[in-house]
Amino acid sequence: MQRYFIELAYLGTNYCGWQIQPNANTIQAEIEKALSTILREDISVVGAGRTDAGVHASFFVAHFDSPQEKLNKDLKLLASLNSILPKDIAVKEIVAVIPDAHARFTALSRTYEYKISRHKDPFNIDTSWLYKTKLDVDKMKRASSKLLFYRDYTSFSKLGSDVKTYNCKIFFALWEQKESELVFTIRADRFLRNMVRAIVGTLIDVGRGKISEDEFVQIIEAKNRSLAGTSAPAEGLFLTNVEYPVNIFVG
Repeated sequence: MQRYFIELAYLGTNYCGWQIQPNANTIQAEIEKALSTILREDISVVGAGRTDAGVHASFFVAHFDSPQEKLNKDLKLLASLNSILPKDIAVKEIVAVIPDAHARFTALSRTYEYKISRHKDPFNIDTSWLYKTKLDVDKMKRASSKLLFYRDYTSFSKLGSDVKTYNCKIFFALWEQKESELVFTIRADRFLRNMVRAIVGTLIDVGRGKISEDEFVQIIEAKNRSLAGTSAPAEGLFLTNVEYPVNIFVG
């Protein structure tokens, strides 16, 4: 069996997240159906993570195994898959990897962006959070920089998550004004469920003066989700990159 990574992009608006669920439309289900149809075999895919309902990905990775050994960077296969996938899901590339490469566990880091629109725009209504309230972005920047000095992010994890540890290593966290959008970029070795949206919601509280920068730090240190802010809406969140060791690729 040859293992392959399949690189995707999708608009999550019409889906109940990545992971297959009973009686729900999901990205994973659409990918498995398309691959199984085109390759004429039963294909199961394993994703780099589980994006929630309504969350998008400009770059997402999953892996699958197949006895077919000539799928690496097959342009005809890409065209066939994209022709039957819904218009809001696209396959970018299929690449061969070593047998023990894993889309989730081999990843070195993941990068997310959260987009906030300051003015109503009909062209990004499903891909950003419209938030008109005045924000002190400098305070939000200073508060977000504090994230790099901690490891336990229990305060920003969905309650009841079945994880063994709430530790993550955040490498980068920054707010930037990009044209008409305010964009938060964060990169870490792993993310807890709902973590980015909870961080964004709490940083918004800093920006509008509901809590201070020192109180933001206290929330991190308290390891208590009930002290953090409300999670930001799903539509503004994008997975934008997943980094892997270069030596796992074989073609």
